Amino acid sequence: MPEENLPEKIKVGGVIQNSQLASISVLSVKDRPGIAAAILDALGRRNLNVQFIVQVIDHENHDQTVICVDRADLTACLETIDRLRPELQPAAVVAQPEVASIAIFGPDFRERPGIAGRMFKALAEQQINILAISTSISTVNCIIDLARLPDAYATLCRHFDIP
Repeated sequence: MPEENLPEKIKVGGVIQNSQLASISVLSVKDRPGIAAAILDALGRRNLNVQFIVQVIDHENHDQTVICVDRADLTACLETIDRLRPELQPAAVVAQPEVASIAIFGPDFRERPGIAGRMFKALAEQQINILAISTSISTVNCIIDLARLPDAYATLCRHFDIP
């Protein structure tokens, strides 16, 4: 899309990128209290840091949890989660060893509707698939394939006023 056809840029505080991530999805666990606690406590006890978490209960009352960890910790994290299989009984545990996170942040996102939509539309226009989304009152963060990180950064720079 030519620059002159872009809508007015929304000012954001900046872009945060992490190109050193791997994702692990623990899929279709029968929902009950303590699933996230079991996964995150086991990883924490092994001093394995989780940098991104998204969890949802699907229409069949199953828990779907996606976490991102440092790529160097992927094997240790998978081993830890594998030890939880008898307790969790997931339908699958799926790893993606080369993902990245890209986020925009700003001090007043809570009062500014449309920021997430603009970000995700910009990524979609570049055929960048979003693997997971996590937001806060000041950050819109998503996980994408590592190979698309440079394209994602470039498109966010075209669509947002970034210092």
